[in-house]
Amino acid sequence: MRKSNFALRLQPSLLDEARKVAESEGVALNQLINVALAEKLSALRTESYFAERAARADIPKALEILKRAGAGNPPVPGDDLSSQG
Repeated sequence: MRKSNFALRLQPSLLDEARKVAESEGVALNQLINVALAEKLSALRTESYFAERAARADIPKALEILKRAGAGNPPVPGDDLSSQG
């Protein structure tokens, strides 16, 4: 894995808080920032992935599949809503 340097300018209060969290987690500040960035990128990619999938969705077909779900299978103990408590 290739590593590179990047000058990151943070607000002093944000940097102080990041240092505190890194210390409490027992990791280096650099590692905390790398993990936080990776988590954010993952969340953004996941959001766009589901948006792309939703754009291709065939809603009527999905509803038809849901209508068939469980067809011919009687409820089993615990299926009733009152037990969902």
